[in-house]
Amino acid sequence: MTTQDIETAEAMHRAEHGESMANYPAIFEGFENMGIPTADIRPRENIFTYRVWRAKGRQVMKGQHGIKVVTIKRYTDKKTGKEVSRPGGATVFHISQTQEAGTDE
Repeated sequence: MTTQDIETAEAMHRAEHGESMANYPAIFEGFENMGIPTADIRPRENIFTYRVWRAKGRQVMKGQHGIKVVTIKRYTDKKTGKEVSRPGGATVFHISQTQEAGTDE
């Protein structure tokens, strides 16, 4: 398994099983402003990062813009060997902004 495979698996796990709801207000506001009905906005069900969509067999369509969210990135400090957390960012996309991988629309 490559480092990218491991990172993708970790991203999928965090996306589907994360507990924080801190980004929900930004997600709802951002996608509502794009014209997506509130009832169709379901974080961790139909809203994921580019990498997670690819792992699910979907491709974000060209020209689509996502919503920026705050994430916590965990890594092992090479000097101390301790696990460290730091804030980071990611962009999430709604399923309506994706298509099955390998299709051209």
